[in-house]
Amino acid sequence: MPTLSGQQVVETCITIFQAAGVSPQDSRVIAEHIARANLCGHDSHGIQNVSRLVSLVKKGSINPAGRWKVVRESAATALIDGDWAFGQVVCSGAVRLVIEKARAVGVGSAGIFNCSHIGRLGDYTTAIAEQGLIGMIYANTLPGVAPFGGRTRVLGTNPVSYAFPTQADPIMVDFATSIVAEGKVRAAMHKGLPIPEGWIVDRNGNSTTNPKDLYPNPGEPISAGGALLPAAGHKGYSLAVTLDLLCGALTGSGIGKEIKSGNGVFLQAINIESFTPMTEYLAHVHRLISELKNAPPATGVEEILLPGEPELQSKQKRLAEGIQVPDSAWQELVKTSKELNVNIESIISGPTKASER
Repeated sequence: MPTLSGQQVVETCITIFQAAGVSPQDSRVIAEHIARANLCGHDSHGIQNVSRLVSLVKKGSINPAGRWKVVRESAATALIDGDWAFGQVVCSGAVRLVIEKARAVGVGSAGIFNCSHIGRLGDYTTAIAEQGLIGMIYANTLPGVAPFGGRTRVLGTNPVSYAFPTQADPIMVDFATSIVAEGKVRAAMHKGLPIPEGWIVDRNGNSTTNPKDLYPNPGEPISAGGALLPAAGHKGYSLAVTLDLLCGALTGSGIGKEIKSGNGVFLQAINIESFTPMTEYLAHVHRLISELKNAPPATGVEEILLPGEPELQSKQKRLAEGIQVPDSAWQELVKTSKELNVNIESIISGPTKASER
């Protein structure tokens, strides 16, 4: 199991994406997004996805030369055609746009259609919060989740993220409306590990701990596989329906079986000082943080963590110790690189500690 630094993840991804026809600038945007996911402990959105992304380029589902454009706009809103470019590139551009609008008029909102998978949502809201604004982002996805009381795929994992500025690191919330993100099931499959009971059902609607039961057999349509279950029963189900309507119906990217690939996206940036002075806002945030951190912990709990703290702890640990890549995922990457006539194996011969990020 190779161990890579964050910088080695970036270099590996850039090498592969450029060989697949992605521009150097876009390759770096995508690679740095992927490395941040790995560093934050979200391997489901990290380097293990690179081979799949390259396969989507080959199939024509991702346009490596795509260029997003605004097709409808007001002072506070924008509707973006992603041109099926890499979602990380499109969404990073949309983040810059909503930040500009929020600073100008108080709130910036954007919807995105024709957009490939955007990756880890918390990356975008954190970028907004680091600019002193409140960030929100929602996405709908290909059907992979059974509705509450059902057993077949109808809804997507439909994730949501919020991030709020503080006097230190942002408070960041990021979760799927399914009980778990599909990528975490895929990560367990790569590692040869079982998954917890209650995450998925197989194609017959039976509960299973085998991650392979989520996926169809080779040659079968995706719908032939099992299904993820909604988070918190009817609550996660209701939120997933809400995000289908917000990200799919509102943006025109489609809902349910209309979605062919990628994400429909809706994101916002809120200028805090359009509502309250920043000093007062930060004072409220500080009081809440103090109350949360000083609350008596439950039996067996050492520390109460804020949303986003597990990611920060993972980042510190992995910056020091490196990012372990499962052998199966690494071999997929090596195979992909050889098909593209590039060599990535020499990249991991350097030090494992990241020197940046």
